[in-house]
Amino acid sequence: MSDAAKRTARTVFQTALAFAVFLPAIVDASGIPATLPWVAGALAVAGAVTRVMALPGVQRMLPGWLRIDEPGARG
Repeated sequence: MSDAAKRTARTVFQTALAFAVFLPAIVDASGIPATLPWVAGALAVAGAVTRVMALPGVQRMLPGWLRIDEPGARG
């Protein structure tokens, strides 16, 4: 894979994760009912992705630029 393709994939991945994290706040602020089937589905997927990305095993598999600090790791 070329460097440009890697950068593009990383940007898309980071944008998707950011969207997943902020989706509940976006839905709440927009006034869209969270009970609409497509909104509820999107919120469920966003929550699942966010939760899976926070698992220690997943964190260890991620490249360094995607890892988050463990709670309490900073002294």
